[in-house]
Amino acid sequence: MEVFVGGGQPSFHLVGLPDTAIREAKERVRAAIQSSGYPFPGRRVVVNLAPADVPKGGSAYDLPIALGVLAASKEIPAKCSRVVALGELALDGTVRAVRGGLGAALVAARSQLRCLLPPASAAEAGTLGEAMVSAVSSLAEAVAVGSGESPGSEVPEPVSTRVNAPDLGEIRGQATARRALEIAAAGEHNLLMTGPPGGGKTMLARCLPGILPRLEADAAAEVALMWAAAGLTRTDPEVPPFRSPHHSASLAALLGGGSGVPVPGEISLAHRGALFLDELGEFPVHLLDALRQPMEQGAVVIARRGASVRFASTFQLVAATNPCPCGYAGDRLRSCTCSQGSVARYRRRLSGPLLDRFDLVIRVPRVDPGEMARAPGETSAAVASRVAGARVRQRHRGRSNARLDRSALDTMRWTTEAVRLLEQAMRGAALTARGWERTRRVAVTIADLAAGNDSDGPDSTIGPDLVIRPDRVIGTEHVMEALAYRGSL
Repeated sequence: MEVFVGGGQPSFHLVGLPDTAIREAKERVRAAIQSSGYPFPGRRVVVNLAPADVPKGGSAYDLPIALGVLAASKEIPAKCSRVVALGELALDGTVRAVRGGLGAALVAARSQLRCLLPPASAAEAGTLGEAMVSAVSSLAEAVAVGSGESPGSEVPEPVSTRVNAPDLGEIRGQATARRALEIAAAGEHNLLMTGPPGGGKTMLARCLPGILPRLEADAAAEVALMWAAAGLTRTDPEVPPFRSPHHSASLAALLGGGSGVPVPGEISLAHRGALFLDELGEFPVHLLDALRQPMEQGAVVIARRGASVRFASTFQLVAATNPCPCGYAGDRLRSCTCSQGSVARYRRRLSGPLLDRFDLVIRVPRVDPGEMARAPGETSAAVASRVAGARVRQRHRGRSNARLDRSALDTMRWTTEAVRLLEQAMRGAALTARGWERTRRVAVTIADLAAGNDSDGPDSTIGPDLVIRPDRVIGTEHVMEALAYRGSL
């Protein structure tokens, strides 16, 4: 931003394609400067919001405009304007919270500048530990902090919005589903669970955050910025996001968009984490089909007239659905009351291309009464340890197993019997070309999990210096288990 104060008739101009909120900043800034005890320049004032060909919007420019005007008119030291600042000004000079605090803090950190933010916005930036952030409650305090006379207001603690995930130990039985959930978490694979009501599909999915590894610093910053663009704050940035939109969500809510400047949708808020779609069969068909491209590309482009915005959306899709409208098709104790036509219509809502993008498709049956009285199974902590070990083994590949390309899969060591088994499955129409690759990715994840059971090799110790044994191969046992999870509705 540039500010010029020079001769001529007293005037105040804002240029650089400002919207209505910015144009109205002239009155807020003038009143805030005078209320803070500074004289407003009685000369020509021009504020240029560079770059001039990019539209600007919002009230966050109030504070930097005021600091720029005071510095250009030499009412405050010039160094007070060499900061990154955001904030809306009230007429009495107080600073109100705005969006974008986290992004401003990251820009300031990279430029080695101090960042001045309203207290609430500073709390958002503080979740990533930005040391150059100062909270300012008023324009006068912003001047004092910028000149080095004050450290600023105390940064409040962000209000926690984290929901604790249930523990896997609370689930009785469902050994196959628990194993599939572990494989999905270990390789970031898409998982679809189908079965009658009450089998535990939803609870299994909600256990997923408890077994996912924590995000590294770069990934945590990506996610935090995505949430900040939507006006949300992550209070624990290292925890992978877990989003669960209702089936009545709109296309804009799911993919992103909205009126004015596009904002991220649920698939982008789930970036680097999981998107859980409960009651998948109740989602409109056009919404489900719209997921196919972002699932493959890891991003969604929201196009508007004259501009487009790209939001990252590398998410893991976990879904649960009933096999029919009544939910009891295939149940061993209760008969299905649906007609064949209604069952067919219900299942047609899930297109073949969408189902083919699920790496694991399993049936979650009714829980056996005997299982309910047995001791709890493994806890989330025990499973999370194996998942973390499998993720460490994937680091040398540069990406998760679910996103390995064909060349990376081809360079791995496959037994002749494992390849022959895959060929037989494809000849029998059990696999498509996409299913072939997805089955191989799941088999690699199963092999990574099995490596944690070894105690005689250098990769039995989990850590940052993990060494992958060159003789590690993917055999028939890994492929057979992967094929077992290529079920159908």
